[in-house]
Amino acid sequence: MPLFKRRVTGKPGEWYYCLEHKKVEEGPDCPGKDRFGPYASRQEAEHAMESARERNLQWENDPKWHDAPAGGTPDED
Repeated sequence: MPLFKRRVTGKPGEWYYCLEHKKVEEGPDCPGKDRFGPYASRQEAEHAMESARERNLQWENDPKWHDAPAGGTPDED
């Protein structure tokens, strides 16, 4: 048995979206690897997956990620 048990407690007003349980929770109830957040409001946390999809699309379409290699032309597949 460990001498010190690390308990993760949240602060009131911090909202998270649990990826495992697919629900919004106030304060982190689940491990960090299973959640997005913190968010300032419950509504922001409820839209966590939508926000993540939008950010992923922005990153996928960012021209910085599709630059030609230095000194050449882009590889053709």
